[in-house]
Amino acid sequence: MTFNLKTMGIGLLLVTLLVMSRLVSYYHAEFQKEERRADAAEQNLRLANATITDMETRQRNAAALDAKYTGELADAKETIERLHSDVIAGRKRLQLNANCSANGTTSSSGMGDASSPRLTDSAERDYFTLRERIVTINGQVNYLQDYIRMQCQQ
Repeated sequence: MTFNLKTMGIGLLLVTLLVMSRLVSYYHAEFQKEERRADAAEQNLRLANATITDMETRQRNAAALDAKYTGELADAKETIERLHSDVIAGRKRLQLNANCSANGTTSSSGMGDASSPRLTDSAERDYFTLRERIVTINGQVNYLQDYIRMQCQQ
């Protein structure tokens, strides 16, 4: 019976070692799988952080660009409004290249009593409206070109 008990003990020990090696192998494979998953999650986190940083930088740049052109547009409109007020008050005049005849008739080369050329009130308003619109459109085009250069071509 000793031989049989000894053989059973060795067999039991071998079975225990086999089960233990299988368990160690299984848990080692699980560990490696989780390690790969953690590495992938870290990589995704780094990528997400880089994306967020890039977006924040782009937002700051866009806000600075917006502030720059909004300020320039406000300054240009203020200049136009000041010029308009000066023209209305008579401090400045719009210079025209025009030929006028006295009282609607053709005149000789002398000055006579011809009045100085002047825009009508509606033409003067239209002039300042057009000038403001030109400044606005130029500002918008410049803003969009800078935005495309800074945000889209990086």
